Amino acid sequence: MGKKLLLLALLSCLTLGSLQAQNSFEEEEQIVIRNDGEATFFEYRVNGVLKEIKVIPAVGPTYYLVPKGEGGDLIRVGESTVLIPKWVIFTW
Repeated sequence: MGKKLLLLALLSCLTLGSLQAQNSFEEEEQIVIRNDGEATFFEYRVNGVLKEIKVIPAVGPTYYLVPKGEGGDLIRVGESTVLIPKWVIFTW
């Protein structure tokens, strides 16, 4: 009886941990799309922190604005620097 109860307790802990990991993964990344008529902006945030802004102007090439340090300044770069994982192979 004691071994069955211990096994049941361990299994319930494992399932609760995996559910919590799934919920935390879903809340990590956020993309906000805005359009002001002259350009479309894609804001990429991870855990609420701005990682980059993709700017697609009506005329001209697409470019990215990336935060420089903690001062709130943005620098312009030609290619994306954000690598957002699309697949989860294994979680604890």
